[in-house]
Amino acid sequence: MATSPEAHAYDYAQVDVFAERPLEGNPLAVFADGRGLSTQQMQSIARETNLSETAFILPRAPEVERTSGVRVRIFTTQEELPFAGHPTLGTASWLYWNHPIFRGADEITLDLAVGPIPVRFPTRKDDRHGAFGVMRQRDPDFGEPDHDCARMASLLGFAADDLDSSLPIQMVTTGNPFCIVPLRSVEALGRLALPRTAELRSYLDNCGAKFFYFLTQATNSSADWRARMQFYTGEDPATGSAAGPAIAYLVHHHRVDSGETTILEQGIEIGRPSRLHVSAKSVDGSVTDVCVGGRTIPVAMGRFFLS
Repeated sequence: MATSPEAHAYDYAQVDVFAERPLEGNPLAVFADGRGLSTQQMQSIARETNLSETAFILPRAPEVERTSGVRVRIFTTQEELPFAGHPTLGTASWLYWNHPIFRGADEITLDLAVGPIPVRFPTRKDDRHGAFGVMRQRDPDFGEPDHDCARMASLLGFAADDLDSSLPIQMVTTGNPFCIVPLRSVEALGRLALPRTAELRSYLDNCGAKFFYFLTQATNSSADWRARMQFYTGEDPATGSAAGPAIAYLVHHHRVDSGETTILEQGIEIGRPSRLHVSAKSVDGSVTDVCVGGRTIPVAMGRFFLS
């Protein structure tokens, strides 16, 4: 393919995150070296890839990366995010395979806008099934669980009894704030069609959340819980930055034991099955050690040419 001599080339890889096999999970574009790109160019490239998120690695001196981590910026098609789960895990996995210093390391730290996020690789197995990594997220902050369930059901297009009244609606964040909405059944979750209304946006703003995350106990599945997250004009196959708040919420409300690894599935309804391994601990009434893990599988490589 002919390109102009003035074009600047930017290599990228595409990986499937929280996937058990290729073409499942949540796809991510990882740019190996985003130096020289402006914020606007990064945003435009993210729109061009048209994936849930696109990550840009900004290499620094080895001594800086050893002490402060690898600098990474994350963009959706609409905006830059201070933190997102599947870009963190997917980018760390790409570094695990390719970084000149951290290739094959037991732990790699990403320096994100939200702060340093370490990702562990607990096994050395790196085969056709990709790499399994676990990120530790920030300790959670919880909003007040004082939502009106009847009003919430009406705003979301559900019947009142679709919501699980044994659990509260609550904002939880480990870096990206979600309003967690517990549903009574997988059948109700399957009917989710989130309306795009100003009233719903205002509701999120008022409770301090950016998105809704819908959660229910899984049935007829090897997973324990199932989730969905619709945002912008589509749906996210797997949301690591929401899975952390979700397990913190479940441990906080005594639905999952402290320290127990739970399997959360997402993306089933849109044909991108994803599997997230989540755990958190309750220590003296506070939730800590929020961990989200899964497998990353490389699926493609490419190059962008920008003049």
